[in-house]
Amino acid sequence: MTTALLSTAEELHARVRRGRRAVVMTMGALHEGHATLIRTAREIAGPDGEVVVTVFVNPLQFGAGEDLDRYPRTLDADLELAGRAGADAVFAPSVDEVYPGGEPQVRITAGPMGERLEGASRPGHFDGMLTVVAKLLHLTRPNAALFGQKDAQQLALIRRMVRDLNFGVEIVAVPTVREEDGLALSSRNRYLAPDERRTALALSHALFAGRDRHAAQEALRARAREVPSTHARAEALSAIGESRAAADAHAVATAAPGGPAAVRAAARQVLDEAARLDPPLKLDYLALVDPADFTEIGDDFTGEAVLAVAARVGSTRLIDNLPLTFGAAS
Repeated sequence: MTTALLSTAEELHARVRRGRRAVVMTMGALHEGHATLIRTAREIAGPDGEVVVTVFVNPLQFGAGEDLDRYPRTLDADLELAGRAGADAVFAPSVDEVYPGGEPQVRITAGPMGERLEGASRPGHFDGMLTVVAKLLHLTRPNAALFGQKDAQQLALIRRMVRDLNFGVEIVAVPTVREEDGLALSSRNRYLAPDERRTALALSHALFAGRDRHAAQEALRARAREVPSTHARAEALSAIGESRAAADAHAVATAAPGGPAAVRAAARQVLDEAARLDPPLKLDYLALVDPADFTEIGDDFTGEAVLAVAARVGSTRLIDNLPLTFGAAS
């Protein structure tokens, strides 16, 4: 299949549309994570539909001192990867095409959720992101748009914008793709020297430690619920040697710190150790939040949550996250 390279909205709008159009928005420097998004978009669009990949390095998303100028631009390789993954077209507009009058005076504002975590570390980032996503949704006119879960706060804000402003497009989340060693795929990984990459693995290791602590605690709680509630049942279980195991599970589940506090502590321990490595990991934030508004959850929280981390290794800033479910909902 030949993948068309388009640079103007006029070229894109001139294409004959049949079936559903699914769009994958990127800033280029495509990797296997993007390929997974494109393959998923191909499934959603179906054989009669169309998959469009946008490649645009959005200047509104970069603050002072960030890596706009050195952000990798690899359009030829991007076109090849997109085609192999199933894209029908790559829309790679210039800055003048997207912002014909210069930087827009009217923009989308991310609101309070956009001021937390990533928004606190990168003021104005989410306003710029939402503004370009809104423009690209208007320009590409898709039935569905796909985004990776690695950028969990971005995904939550896009969903909120689409719902609050009645965009009429389906937002599809695709799970994070990881390299064999667990590091979340990112275009910025190429900046890491070998020793920096070893330190960077602490991000995913911290998330996995939090997840494992949570899973162990949930397993203990489930085992504790099986503890016999009557003396007669206790004697019956004792006869088959299960009372000790049930009692141990109950003791551990009630005595050991659990819930969100335990998850944070397990993840924090890994990050604290990484801060002593050479080169060190410089933590920006570790947060366990409600995905509805990205506020920290309390110890009595039940339902879906996101364990998120951001840190710098050398001059490279990386983010990662994992979804978790607490309490009755699990």
